[in-house]
Order: sequence, then structure tokens, then C-alpha cells
Amino acid sequence: MPPAPQPLSLPEVHGSVALRTGGFWRRLMAFAGPGFLVAVGYMDPGNWATSLAGGSAFGYTLLSVVLLSNIMAVLLQALAVRMGIAGGRDLAQFCYDRFGRPARIFLWLMAEAAIIATDLAEVIGTAIALNLLFGMPLPIGVVLTALDVFIILWLQGKGFRLLEAFVVALTLVIAACFVVEIAYAHPVWGEVLSGYIPQKSVLGDPTMLYLALGIIGATVMPHNLYLHSAIVQTRAVGPTEANKREAIRFATIDSTVALTFALFVNSAILILAAATFHTSGQTHVAEIQDAYKLLDPTLGTTIAGTLFAVALLASGINSTVTATLSGQIVMEGFIRFRMKPYLRRLLTRGIAIVPAAVVSVIYGESGTAELLVLSQVVLSLQLPFAIVPLVAFTANRSLMNGLPAPRWQTLACAVIAAIIIALNIKLIWDVMSG
Repeated sequence: MPPAPQPLSLPEVHGSVALRTGGFWRRLMAFAGPGFLVAVGYMDPGNWATSLAGGSAFGYTLLSVVLLSNIMAVLLQALAVRMGIAGGRDLAQFCYDRFGRPARIFLWLMAEAAIIATDLAEVIGTAIALNLLFGMPLPIGVVLTALDVFIILWLQGKGFRLLEAFVVALTLVIAACFVVEIAYAHPVWGEVLSGYIPQKSVLGDPTMLYLALGIIGATVMPHNLYLHSAIVQTRAVGPTEANKREAIRFATIDSTVALTFALFVNSAILILAAATFHTSGQTHVAEIQDAYKLLDPTLGTTIAGTLFAVALLASGINSTVTATLSGQIVMEGFIRFRMKPYLRRLLTRGIAIVPAAVVSVIYGESGTAELLVLSQVVLSLQLPFAIVPLVAFTANRSLMNGLPAPRWQTLACAVIAAIIIALNIKLIWDVMSG
């Protein structure tokens, strides 16, 4: 009796996007899209909370962490691209194949925790945006965020390329809003550039380290590694080694360009906070709502706050796409359990809604920023459980069907994993030691 066929990653859209022939740009455009689906996770409301808090409290200093986090993300997402195309499996599926049941269950729970933390940030961010734009009470906004499942399902039913186009369009809205915001803020560009140079003070200040880990967790998001290794398989890549090499090349370009775009947005949030609040002595602006209220009077305009809220709403809606797909990929890959997409989405969102609703009712606006930053630190703590298997699998020539990651990239990503683990240990020690 022949063995059962290996399940496909995202079977409803696997290999559904035909590739183009012709010149370089025409072929590249066929691969454009998955990188932006991944990149939106790098500019979700969780990033806003960490960048606002970091910029207002420490000026431009944490721009170095934003830059280093983005470099980490580019290298790690390139490994995820290689895994999906060369290995033909996503990260969750490889973990299922290579680990025993106890390890699989543990890693699945860690991945689910990361997705719930991400969804928590999106719930709170979207609810805050609805409150700022339309005066909707936070608890009601939190509950209404569950309805985005129908938008995602509709887009998925129309084809994966339309879903990608929707994400890119909202990403451009976010970027346009911040271009205008930065123009009003008039940052000192010499200080901005110096902020990208790493400072020892980040490790010496526990508060700064906590925010730095939040930025890392908000940038190098563990669920994105599962997501990217799956959605690159939506392209109908040919079976030959030459086909796969070309696909890896173009998909990596797509990923790098999209993540560079995310670097601009994340930097813009922190630069806006530093130029607007830190320089005026308002060093404790951590709540998104406070930033919204203070932007107009501080910048002397009547549209800065509105643009800020519009970008936040676009960010929250956009990020729900990645959480939906990641949840499906993780559940199907780790435990081979399929659930109808709308049920999977409502389950994940429901788990995130509970703590968000409790905080919004009990603490109101004052508790949302702390919960947002905490959710991003949780992501940082989850990162090693995704990075270590990713690095190990993509270095294996057999698993990658003769196309393993270059040694320099494997070594660089191993160093990244070691740095994140060391920072997490230091954070845990600082918390335990008071």
C-alpha cells in the first residue's frame, strides 16, 4: 500500500499563482506579494506601542534596535523563503516530520502563544483606532474586531493575488500618513542618523532593554517565519533545481524590499515620537491615545492626529491577515488538524478579545499601552522556539533537496538566535531580581 501523500501547506491556494516568463522585472512581479504579507506583521499596533514608548522616553537611541531587528528579520525571512521553495514544506510541517509528539505539542503551543500575543495587539490597536476616529467605546471596539474575519474570508475567496493587493494598498496608506506626519515634525536628521548607531546604554538601562526586546519581538515576529515558509508555496514553481534557485532569488528580493519598507514605517513611528514628544519634554507618552491627542497641539496642525488614527486603523486591519493565515498554517502543520477558516479566525480572535476586553473595561486607556508592550515582549520570548528549528532545517542539504542555506547565512542566523536568547535570559533575570 503506497504511503499517504504529504499534506500541502495552505492547500486551497497552493501553487495557485502562475509564474511569468520574460524579462527580469516581469518575472520578479510574479513573486511580489508574499513579502508584503509578512512585512505588515512588522508594522502592526504592537510596533506602534513599543516605538512610541521608546521614542518619547529615549529619543532616537532605540533606532539602532529598529535597524538591527530589521536586519535580523531580512536574514531570517530569507531562510523561511528557502525552506518553503527548496524544502517544499513550511516550518510547522518540518517540525511535525522531524520531532516527536511531546516536542511537537510544545512547539505548537509556543507558536499559538505568539499568534495570540500578535492578535492581542491587533485587537487593541484596531479598537483604539475606532475609538479615536468615531468615538466608539473601547470594549465595543474590541468586540467588533471579530467581524474582520468576514473581510479576510471574502478576499481569500477571490484569489490570493487580490489578498496581496489589499495588503499592499493598506500598507501604502500607512506609509503616506507617516510621510505627512514626519514633514510636520521636522526631526533633526543628523540626530536621526546617529540614532541608528548602537549604544551601550540599551543594555545598561532595564527599562530601555525591556522596550528594546519589545521592539525585537514586534519586528522579528515568530509567526511570520511559519507564515512566509507557507505562502511562498502559492507560486507554481517548476520542479527543476534551476526553477527553485530562481524562485528563491526572486522571493528573497520581494521579502527584502517589503521589509525595507517596514523599516521605514517603524522608524517613522519612533522618529515622530522622538521629534514631537521627547524634544518637547513629554517623555512619558506611551499610550497611543495620548499621542493622538498631543500630536495636533504639539505640531500646530489639525490633521496630524487624524492621519495617525487612520494609519493605526489600516495597520490593525492589515495585520489580521497574517494572524489568520498563520493560525491556519500552525494548526494544520503541527497537529494536522483542519478547521474551517472562519472558525479558526474566530477562535484565535476570541482568545485575544478576552484579556483586551478585561483591560479596556477595568483600566480603560491607561492599561492598553502596557498590555501592548507586554504582548511584544512575549513574542520576543517565543522567538527562539521558531528560529532554532528554522536555522537547523535550512542548513540540512537533504531536507532542502540539495539547496541548503549558504554557510554565512546559517552562521549569521545562529548568532541572531544566540543574541535573542541571551537578551531574553537577561530580561528574565532582571525581572526575577527585581
